[in-house]
Amino acid sequence: MGALDTLKGLVPSIDGPSNAIRDAWDRVSGIPGGKRIFSALVGMAAPYTGTIGAQVVELRRGFARVELRDRRFVRNHLRSVHAVALVNLAELAGNVALAYSMPDDARFIVAGLSIEYIKKARGTIVATSECPVPESSERQEFEVPVEMRDESGDVVARCTLRSLVGPKKR
Repeated sequence: MGALDTLKGLVPSIDGPSNAIRDAWDRVSGIPGGKRIFSALVGMAAPYTGTIGAQVVELRRGFARVELRDRRFVRNHLRSVHAVALVNLAELAGNVALAYSMPDDARFIVAGLSIEYIKKARGTIVATSECPVPESSERQEFEVPVEMRDESGDVVARCTLRSLVGPKKR
């Protein structure tokens, strides 16, 4: 069994009886390499999200911080981080913040988003999301803001995810 097979065995069911994101983060984030493992697990659960190679570095109720290193495969022809890589980063940061914060019996889906690109993104980009904390799995819509900054602290983009929360299917 290879390392990938071992990781696959750790990926909990999103529609299981508990909050899979919170369980996985709480289980691995404190061990050496745990944040990298968690980020790989998220990328395996949502494969397109994993394509940018971002790493979740902080996660708690109502908050996430995710870093994206500037590498050739996330750049555009202007040698800056591609707009789609930034929107993918925003979705990752907002989604893990919201997912970690939800009750065990809730799930969500992004129903829409808007993004404003403010300046060319170069260097490591840090996305942060301070999101609402759903108190129940009652069907409702939440706006999840995400701000992305470069290494000098300048805002390069702002995004708002429109996420629908509701009960898990039984």
